[in-house]
Amino acid sequence: MKKLFVILIFFFTISNASASIKENIIKKFIDIKNVSFDFEQNINGKIENGNCIIEYPKKIYCKYNLSNQKVLVADGKSLVIKTLSSYYFYPLEKTPLSTILNKEYLLKKIKNLDQREVNDDFINFNFIENENEINLFFDKKTYNLIGWQTVDIYQNVSITYLSSIKRNQKLKKEIFKLPQQN
Repeated sequence: MKKLFVILIFFFTISNASASIKENIIKKFIDIKNVSFDFEQNINGKIENGNCIIEYPKKIYCKYNLSNQKVLVADGKSLVIKTLSSYYFYPLEKTPLSTILNKEYLLKKIKNLDQREVNDDFINFNFIENENEINLFFDKKTYNLIGWQTVDIYQNVSITYLSSIKRNQKLKKEIFKLPQQN
């Protein structure tokens, strides 16, 4: 009987610890109005880096550390990727970023998903939205969102790692204005 009691306490302790990590991730994520960070992005083996600012809901500004002066901007409805020589315009809803930039939707998903531990350091939540597989990664100690991985309908794998994360900074609203085509 004593062994059964010890096993039950161990089981409930693990369940509560797991639940508390998820609850802490949710609490921290709820409090975020905006987040700025450095990133490294790997798309099918091609690595790019730079820095980004996300403002919820659905706004992002990223400046890449590339000689072509690549910038990615979403204003909540549209997404523009601009370089010195090219200009791409997309409806935001047609991209996996639309889901990643929708904090309220992500919170609902996280609440209903099972978490998975990765390398004792990270918590992962996985789901499929609009034929795109999305993996979100959170730091197990700080509860910060530290990256995501998407697989789109064409099987392109995009992995984004976040670092130097700053939350709820004062932002200039014009940063999310879509750049014009040259």
